[in-house]
Amino acid sequence: MDKVKEEKKILGEARRQLILQWLKESGTPLTGAELAAKTNVSRQVIVQDISLLKARSEPIIATSQGYLYLKPAEPAKTYTRTVACSHTPKQTKEELYLLVDCGVTVKDVKIEHPVYGDLTASVMVSNRLEVDQFIAKIEAAKAAYLLQLTDGTHLHTLEADSPEKLDAACRALAQAGFLIEA
Repeated sequence: MDKVKEEKKILGEARRQLILQWLKESGTPLTGAELAAKTNVSRQVIVQDISLLKARSEPIIATSQGYLYLKPAEPAKTYTRTVACSHTPKQTKEELYLLVDCGVTVKDVKIEHPVYGDLTASVMVSNRLEVDQFIAKIEAAKAAYLLQLTDGTHLHTLEADSPEKLDAACRALAQAGFLIEA
């Protein structure tokens, strides 16, 4: 029995190293289903493998498009800004389109829950296709938007390669009536 356990341990480690290699080499997120198919295991095994890799401080994040290995920072300067917004769930797609059309990446959504405190979820959308995929996943899962827990109020961390793009995004949000201004 110990020999079988040892073989499973060795196979599991080899699979995790392959997953890590594929994530590092991929320029786009890889889904759990894709990784499961490539390794001939269940998606749940992949979830466990990713957890083990994260426990080893591998910079892997789960996005709405799949798993992504965070590569070391590139020399290009990026700028971030946190904005406060409010709108209905049906206006989420419009809000995200406004932002990505300004050349901005929407990194996350944050709310302040009365019981749990600050809740943050990864969004990671940079273009309309990614927005469409994000919205489709929410709808397919029949999941609620975090903003529904706070009557529409939420924060986004925005990232761009220039402060001008962040300024343009804020102007677009304000013009649409989504920006909460101090």
